[in-house]
Amino acid sequence: MVQQKRIGERIFDVIIYTVMIIMAFSCILPFINVLSLSFSSKDAATAGRVGLWPVGFTILSYKYILRNSQFFSSLLVSLKRILIGVPYNMLMILFTAYPLSKSKQQFTGRQIYVWYIIFTMLFSGGLVPTYMVIREIGMMGTFWALIIPGGVLVWNIILMMNFFRSVPPSLEEAAFVDGAGYLRTLFSIYIPLSLPAMATIGLFTAVAQWNAWFDGLIYLSDPTTYPLSTYIYTVVNEASKALDGARISDPEEMRYLMTISDKTIRSAQVFLAALPILLVYPFLQKYFMTGIKLGGVKE
Repeated sequence: MVQQKRIGERIFDVIIYTVMIIMAFSCILPFINVLSLSFSSKDAATAGRVGLWPVGFTILSYKYILRNSQFFSSLLVSLKRILIGVPYNMLMILFTAYPLSKSKQQFTGRQIYVWYIIFTMLFSGGLVPTYMVIREIGMMGTFWALIIPGGVLVWNIILMMNFFRSVPPSLEEAAFVDGAGYLRTLFSIYIPLSLPAMATIGLFTAVAQWNAWFDGLIYLSDPTTYPLSTYIYTVVNEASKALDGARISDPEEMRYLMTISDKTIRSAQVFLAALPILLVYPFLQKYFMTGIKLGGVKE
């Protein structure tokens, strides 16, 4: 009976590993195809002959995107956005999630605030009202238009709130006995215990800040102040228009456009935008299991 159970467990393990390997390849293969397209020639990409290996290897698509010095200035803007935006988002998440994680006896009217925040996640005022608010408060064309409007990330607040609820209340009670207040308890007990969850949410926030491009397009009028994702979008958009038949007066520009296609430029854009996240992800991968279990363990 024990031997049969072991054989059954082994068969189950083989099935699980097989399914996981298939799922892993289904996620990796499209990205490999995009990478191969970015290094392939125009004719091969247009004819659909590119699979998992570049055909007619060339780096002209990357040269077309990287040759402008604005690429590096936009990269600095995106790095600045992450260095300022992520800590700002995390403070807003912590200062909002901590009081909302308390019981009704500790925080009177807590349910009203929770539903108010959830309402903002389900219903939005729309693009035009948001644009008008940003314009009226004087943030149009400034770096802060990229940071302040998206400071409160409701979904991450809910995740952090559920994680705070999983912290044993006895720890907070002991801190109160020793004379600590709510702010001291937050920084001395809750935040140290929540570092894995904060790392996971911080990575989610950093990815959102890095990939955001639309806000830079509508709030910033000077292209030199664009973040990297917005700059790459404008480059790809301009190249698409040029490839559709627009007149090009610069001979060097024409030489580039004769050897690249819209597919190769878009593929290069995807890879360049994803590269920084791919470099950071392996160092924070161990925290993702904690992120999956946020709020799942209750006392």
